[in-house]
Amino acid sequence: MKEHIIIYTDGSSLGNPGPGGWGVIISERETILELGGAEKYTTNNRMELTGAINAIDAVKNKKENITLRTDSRYVIHGITQWVSDWKKRDWMTKAKKPVENRDLWEKLSHLVDTHAKLGKISWEHVGGHVGIAGNERADKIATSYAKGEALKLYHGSFANYEHDINNLVVSGEKTRTRSASRARSRVKAYSYLSLVNGVLRKHITWEECEKRVKGVRGVKFKKAISKEDEKSIRAEWGV
Repeated sequence: MKEHIIIYTDGSSLGNPGPGGWGVIISERETILELGGAEKYTTNNRMELTGAINAIDAVKNKKENITLRTDSRYVIHGITQWVSDWKKRDWMTKAKKPVENRDLWEKLSHLVDTHAKLGKISWEHVGGHVGIAGNERADKIATSYAKGEALKLYHGSFANYEHDINNLVVSGEKTRTRSASRARSRVKAYSYLSLVNGVLRKHITWEECEKRVKGVRGVKFKKAISKEDEKSIRAEWGV
């Protein structure tokens, strides 16, 4: 009977496009290995794909079954449903447009096909930002790399790993927070605020704000939904 490898992957992009990062957790037998990386200018989807690519590449020669957990339906649907049709159409969509991120899809598809000779890969969707420890940690790695922050990656025994990655219980509090965040995103903006090198600016449109923060590391930006919310953000940032 084959051993089983559990993997969590995540990707992050600040600005989308903007500075990006990816994070991976690999649980193999009694060992945990964390991986992460960054790109100066990329998209969230590319980082999600890059995380999956680096994860499978790290274990591609092992005769073991793999369960890969991600909060990206884009990655899961792409590799399990769309890729085969894209290949038949010479990497064109149904709308006869070139497939976005083809270079990464080709790499991921090749790795999956290579490992298929050694073991099965199961793709599992997990909710993002709902308290699932493995996803939360992978997200932390990805966002830290995107922000250019130093983060010590773990490589050691499962017993000493502080994150309970076998626990898939969703946090009710985090689910409510996520729902509130989604509801906020649908509210019309009062303004957009950006903080670059300690200098705060107010923008009327997202395009103005994005132009200022795109490709810049260590910046802060946020949508305000009212005058009071704007004051709250300023206070949160200490400006």
